[in-house]
Amino acid sequence: MITAVRLFVMVPLAAAWLMRVLLKSRGRISRLVAQLKPPSITALIDTILLLLALQFKAILANPLAIVLIAIPLILQAYLIFWLTAQWMRLWGQPRAVTAPGAMIGAPNFLELAVAVAISLFGLNFGAALATLVGVLVKVPVMLSLVAIANRKQRLFPA
Repeated sequence: MITAVRLFVMVPLAAAWLMRVLLKSRGRISRLVAQLKPPSITALIDTILLLLALQFKAILANPLAIVLIAIPLILQAYLIFWLTAQWMRLWGQPRAVTAPGAMIGAPNFLELAVAVAISLFGLNFGAALATLVGVLVKVPVMLSLVAIANRKQRLFPA
C-alpha cells in the first residue's frame, strides 16, 4: 500500500512541483503539458486495453457482477453532481463556477483507483475489474453530465 501511494501519488506530486520550480513560466509549462498529453492518454488507453484483455473471461462469465459494480458508480456520480450543484447554487455561485464544480466532484478519480488496485492486488484480481468498470462507466456518465449542465438553466442559473 505504501509503495502504491508513493508511486501513484507522491511521485506525480513531486514531479509537478519540480516541473513548476524548474520551468517557472506558464507558457513553458503549457508547452510541456501539451507535449506530454498524447503519451499520457495513450498510456491510459493501453492500461484499459490490457485490463480488458486480462479480465475478458471474468467479464463474460459474470455480466451481473459488471452491472452490480456499474449501478452504484453511476448513481454516485449523478448524486454527487446534483448535491454539489445544489450546494454551490445555495451559496450563490455563478454558472461558470457551479457547473464545472459539480462535474469535478462527480468522477471520483477512477484513474487513480485503477492504478492503486493494480498495484495492490495485481491485474487478475476483482478490484482491477471493478475499477475497469468504473473507468468505462465514467466516460458516458461525464458526457451526460455535460449535457445536463448545458441544458438545465434552472440548475445552473447565469
